[in-house]
Amino acid sequence: MRSWSSPEVVTETALREPLRLFDTASRSKREIVGTGGLARIYTCGITPYDSTHLGHAATYHTADLVRRTLQDSGLRVEAAQNVTDVDDPLLERAAKTGVDWRELAREQSELFASDMEHLRIIAPESYRTVSEEIPGIVEIVAGLAKAGYAYRVPTEDALHEGDRDWYLDLSAGGDLGGVCGMSREEMLAVFAERGGDPERPGKRGKFDPLLWRVAREGEPSWEAEELGAGRPGWHVGCVRIAGSTLELPFDVQIGGSDLAFPHHDMCHSHAKALGKPGFAGVYAHVGMVALDGEKMSKSLGNLVFVSKLVAGGEDPRAIRLVLLSQHYRRDWEWRAEMLAGARERLGNYRRAAAANDPETCLAVRRALRDDLDTPKALRLLDSWAQKHAAEGEAEGGAASEPGDVARLCDSLLGLRLA
Repeated sequence: MRSWSSPEVVTETALREPLRLFDTASRSKREIVGTGGLARIYTCGITPYDSTHLGHAATYHTADLVRRTLQDSGLRVEAAQNVTDVDDPLLERAAKTGVDWRELAREQSELFASDMEHLRIIAPESYRTVSEEIPGIVEIVAGLAKAGYAYRVPTEDALHEGDRDWYLDLSAGGDLGGVCGMSREEMLAVFAERGGDPERPGKRGKFDPLLWRVAREGEPSWEAEELGAGRPGWHVGCVRIAGSTLELPFDVQIGGSDLAFPHHDMCHSHAKALGKPGFAGVYAHVGMVALDGEKMSKSLGNLVFVSKLVAGGEDPRAIRLVLLSQHYRRDWEWRAEMLAGARERLGNYRRAAAANDPETCLAVRRALRDDLDTPKALRLLDSWAQKHAAEGEAEGGAASEPGDVARLCDSLLGLRLA
């Protein structure tokens, strides 16, 4: 699948200290050093039925900062991202609106790509939809079944009599809680609302995840002789895409904190069942964004969309500055007045853009190396701008020739001040 056009990024490797990211699985900061000069990162992509709200933007902005910081430390980066274009929420929205699910996925994926371009997010090297990976997914599920790690569950509403859904037996192969660190009671409290089916009759374990859903009336399906015609479960799609593009385990998994369980935990379980050490080396989770006291979510409809902000005349750099003002791991609440502060900040930075300040460059780099401390980085830039705002100011309030700090803002923070 086509992704989007990446911004031109000129990386200056002036500080070879590694990035240290907080790893949810170990509850500690871990250095990202890669292998052979290469770091591999995977970001869980959208389910394309209604995109891109600021909660999404926070995740992909964080992934972009990870990539830029790794490159700034001297590593090459290979990134992969999926599009979950075969899943219940998409199919339900398509049925509700009377739009073909493929057309809905295409339309929303194009809108997402446009939002990423506006925010100057670097595109991944591999960008694949679940529907493109069906043959590989079938191979994984069939292999798990052959190894005795998958089992069939009676299915009353199957399109073809005798067909049954396939589940991963976590007690036979896999792992549970290896990423999220939650107790069984804590996991059970959120499992159903996050896509699980703990009370499904016929399952061996409450947390066993769906691998292959056999065909139902009105649902898309693909032929899979040994499994029965059907479609993949949620987690196995990411396992296939990450494994075929980056190999398992890769260096960094990035996603919203609500994906730690069950999604990333289950991806880890799938990888263990496949004989891999795990899914990822480090799991970096992004905090939730709220509006009016509630987490932004499609189910609640309390969303602020990047595309609507831009269409209303908002500078995407101001949106990015709002995201930079929040540490990626903390939950926060969107307020419209944040944009006014971001616009003022952007103006201050642009007026100082011609100034050189090596000490500020070094300090900003070190702030990003320490678990992407963007609030500290912005405080450093605020001081730089206050000191140098009058230097090199050109007509329109922007410097004609950006200095070293402005170049750093472009390459490391994605903020083009020129």
